[in-house]
Amino acid sequence: MSTHNHNTDDAQHYYEGDQSKLYSGIMSHHTDVKSPESRKQIGRIWKVFWILLAVTIIEVVMGMFFSHSMPRALINTFFLVLTLFKAGYIVAVFMHLGDEVKNFIVLILIPLTLFIWFVIAFLADGDFWLFMNTTAPVR
Repeated sequence: MSTHNHNTDDAQHYYEGDQSKLYSGIMSHHTDVKSPESRKQIGRIWKVFWILLAVTIIEVVMGMFFSHSMPRALINTFFLVLTLFKAGYIVAVFMHLGDEVKNFIVLILIPLTLFIWFVIAFLADGDFWLFMNTTAPVR
């Protein structure tokens, strides 16, 4: 049998075993909700909430009231920009990509951009293939 030489006072042993203890409050740095650190974090969470709520309300209002009177390309571009903004903001805040070094952000965004280009290229190729098969003369 092997014996574990973990010091239970050491924070590292939480990373090697049951990680639920990391999120259950045992490792909480903000024990006082009224502390300046906690207030700052709570303020940041509310700021994110209000920004995402405002963008979502704008999307819903645009979709309900203005989408019928505006050109389709303009509406699609508008929704695409707002969706990409929300996705980028969520990734920056909740996945902590906004706190990383710029080189790491580029390391993540370049493959993502190539993947999006890859999907668009295959959709265009599939559409062309479908067009060619439905319009080609039968021999």
